Amino acid sequence: MQMLDIVHRRRREGKDTIMLCAGQPTTGAPGAVLEAAEASLHASTLGYTEVVGDRDLRETVASWHSSTYGVETSADNVVITTGSSGGFVASFLAVLDHGDTVALSCPGYPAYRNILESLGARVVDLVCDESTRFQPTAAMLDALPVEDKPKAVIVTSPGNPSGTIIDPAELERIARWCEDNGAVLISDEDYHGMSFGRPLATARQFSDRAIVVGTLSKYYSMTGWRIGWLILPDELLTPVENLQASLALCAPAISQVAGRAAFSAAARAELDGHITHYAAARRALLEELPKIGFTRFAEPDGGLYFWLDVSDVTDDSEAWCHELVDAIGVAFAPGIDFDPVHGHQWVRLSLCAPEDQTREACRRLGAYLGR
Repeated sequence: MQMLDIVHRRRREGKDTIMLCAGQPTTGAPGAVLEAAEASLHASTLGYTEVVGDRDLRETVASWHSSTYGVETSADNVVITTGSSGGFVASFLAVLDHGDTVALSCPGYPAYRNILESLGARVVDLVCDESTRFQPTAAMLDALPVEDKPKAVIVTSPGNPSGTIIDPAELERIARWCEDNGAVLISDEDYHGMSFGRPLATARQFSDRAIVVGTLSKYYSMTGWRIGWLILPDELLTPVENLQASLALCAPAISQVAGRAAFSAAARAELDGHITHYAAARRALLEELPKIGFTRFAEPDGGLYFWLDVSDVTDDSEAWCHELVDAIGVAFAPGIDFDPVHGHQWVRLSLCAPEDQTREACRRLGAYLGR
C-alpha cells in the first residue's frame, strides 16, 4: 500500500509511472451492475438490509456456487460481508480464541497475519516453494509438532502472491486432514473465475465443515463496492450473524442490490473478456523477464499476480522497489510483506496493467540493470 501511495503521488506530480504493485483491476464494474445501481437509487430507500445480507443476493451467490462447482449450497449458509476482509475478521472471531494457532502458507496474503496477530492468534508458517508450486500440503500439516497443531488452516487459491492454483486432490487431502484433526479449513476463493486453464475447486466440494470466502472485488471488478461473502457450516451461522450485527450492521445496501447483476449473463460476458487481458500480461512477463536474467518465479495459473525471485540483484526487495520507482517509474510490491522468511529476495508483480505497459516495464528494468 505504501508503493501504491507513491504511485498516486507521482501521478499527481505528472511523473510517468507504470503500476505493477497493486492487485486491483483497472476496469470498473460491468455495465449491468451500473444500471442496477442507478435504478436502485430511485427505487429504494437503501436502508439496512438483513444483517446476513439481502436475501436475493444470498440466493444468487448460492445458486452460482452450486452450479459452478456441482455442490449443494443453500442461501441459508451464505452471509454477505463488507468485502472479503469483513468475512475474514468475522470468521476469525467466530472460530478462534485468544492464543489459538492458525497455519497459513508462506508466502501468503499479509492481511491474514496482521488480523490474526491483532486478535491474539499465533501464526504458524507453512513454508512453500517451487516443489509444491507455492501451495501448502497436507503433509506439511502432518509434519507440524504437537504444540503447533492449528485450530484453523487458511488456503488461498489462486494464491496471493504466487498466482498458483492448488490441485483439487491436494485441497481434498487438506480438507480431510482438517476434519480428522479438529481444525477449521478457511478457503480464500477471492480469485475464482480467474484461471488460465487450470481447474479450480472449492473446499465445499470436499467438506461441508469448511468456510469459503468470496468477493466481488477481483473477477467481478468491483473493488470499491465492498461486497464479499462467507459460505458457512450450520454451527457458525449464529455466531457470525451476531458478530456482523456489531461489526458492520450490514454490507452496503446499494452494493448488494448492484451485486446481484454481477452474476448476470451480460455481466459475465464482459468480465470474461478481462481474463484475456490478464493472460496477455502474464504472457508478456513469461517472455520478457527471462531475457533480462530473471528465471526463478512462480508461473501463475490464475489470479492477478506474478511472484518473482530477485535475489541475483538485491537482498533488500523493499529498498530495491523504492529505488526502481524513483529511477525508472516502475512500481513493484516488495516481497517482505508476503513472506517474512525469504521475502527480502522476492517481489510481487501485478497482471492488471495492459500488455504494452507490462512489456515497457520489463524494457525499462532491463535497461536499468544493464547500466
